[in-house]
Amino acid sequence: MSTDLFCEIIAGERPATMVHSDEVAVSFLDSRPVFKGHVLVVPRVHVETLADLAGVGPFFERVQAMARAVEQGLEAGGTFVAMNNRVSQSVPHLHVHVVPRRKKDGLRGFFWPRTTYASAEEATSYADLIAKAL
Repeated sequence: MSTDLFCEIIAGERPATMVHSDEVAVSFLDSRPVFKGHVLVVPRVHVETLADLAGVGPFFERVQAMARAVEQGLEAGGTFVAMNNRVSQSVPHLHVHVVPRRKKDGLRGFFWPRTTYASAEEATSYADLIAKAL
């Protein structure tokens, strides 16, 4: 296994606010969210890009379920689902952003402003709402 940040989270060597984990994917809150409730879905196996991923179907079933859960759990109007391959990929481990969206939330194009959680408890409350919706 590689030693990137996401592999460390998957191995339990680095803390993260977990939303869901199974044999295919691990989902946790982004530590620098675009909007509160922004989830990263990463494959449990280390791959850098989408082209490297075997089992694309099962992984994207998890992404689809997470998009649904973010909308339902946070009562969001929709989601923004995005992935980078190498260029603009902050961690060299495939990851999909699932960002809650609301009308007039201010997100424009590919400029991603970032926010923070007031506390670990606030982050956990968002993770719990999404996890319950799964």
